[in-house]
Amino acid sequence: MSDIRIRRDHGMTLPKARQAAEKIAAELASEFEMHHTWAGNTLKFSRSGVQGHIEVGSQAIEVQARLGFLLAFLKPTIEREIHRFCDETFGPAR
Repeated sequence: MSDIRIRRDHGMTLPKARQAAEKIAAELASEFEMHHTWAGNTLKFSRSGVQGHIEVGSQAIEVQARLGFLLAFLKPTIEREIHRFCDETFGPAR
């Protein structure tokens, strides 16, 4: 197992940040066939070999993912994609 944890500050309202997280989830679903559901302000996502969540707060989001054995070797690529999605959606990291 390999874990990814990325925290990103944002300057959005909570509803706008939730919308942005939903956009990221929709892109992940399209690109990687992931499924997602909301539980409060936490967007949970999964597919074969990966599960995780995006916690949406009033000032930051946090992405956590656990990669299975077969996807662990793709960890650097997956992290780059998450950073790219966050850059496009929330702006560059501060």
